[in-house]
Amino acid sequence: MIDTHTESIDYQEAGHGRTIVLVPGSCSTGAAWRPVIAALDGRFRCVTTSLLGYGGTAERRTARDCSISHEADIVEAVIRRAARRVHLVGHSFGGLVALAVALRGRVALESLTIAEAPAANFLREIGEHRHYRAFRDMTDAYLDAFCGGDATAIAKMIDFYGGSGTFASWPPRVRAYAVETTPVNILDWASVYGFRLPASALANVDVPVLVLRGGESHPAVQRANEMLSAHIRGSSLVTVDGAAHFLISTHAEEVAAAIVRHVACVERSRDRTSPTPGAIFAAAG
Repeated sequence: MIDTHTESIDYQEAGHGRTIVLVPGSCSTGAAWRPVIAALDGRFRCVTTSLLGYGGTAERRTARDCSISHEADIVEAVIRRAARRVHLVGHSFGGLVALAVALRGRVALESLTIAEAPAANFLREIGEHRHYRAFRDMTDAYLDAFCGGDATAIAKMIDFYGGSGTFASWPPRVRAYAVETTPVNILDWASVYGFRLPASALANVDVPVLVLRGGESHPAVQRANEMLSAHIRGSSLVTVDGAAHFLISTHAEEVAAAIVRHVACVERSRDRTSPTPGAIFAAAG
């Protein structure tokens, strides 16, 4: 836990080696990454956290101020606590937050991995209005149901992501946490829609980027992530066959393998371009 004078932020780490910071999405905590961490099998120092309003991370947003910058502040605090350059990985809303961190450029990143980011406004910015409308129709119906007294309204959002029946298939404890944190998730969506993401902004991402999407995800989510990759210079797009939105739990081995390949590629490239000690001394002479 990171404790400040005004708030607390979840912070856990395990393992040794290169540091990977894993940011979960909505309705979850750092525990969501356990299957991927297990698949990484101790090869990295894995740092996890929880976004605002989840786990032990204190909420700081209000209905009038849902800027994604508040979420970026939290992740940046975690990266500073990790005390070295990190490979940043974010899933779902956490992926969008991770992208915001990279765009701000306030902390040192080795690489960025975005998995299934709900980049709704980006779709609108690039003229993908049908897919943008799919996001809006879902969140409008979800919010209307919640305001109308439907305690399980969040099932509409979960099933949009994972397919019909996904929410009902979850263990009771997981469903209960999603229902309990519905007001927080509604703030998350306000943050999503408040995050302007013109295509020109993506030119400012100056770290190697991997974009992951599920081959069975909602078409709007698939398209959003495909287009993110297309507009981020030099990024790689990996589609995990048979996976939907919650691929970090259902396809942890495949996700871990993609992260390992990406990190290894980044590190090899960096090692090739780093000057040798002899070159440094020669330049100094």
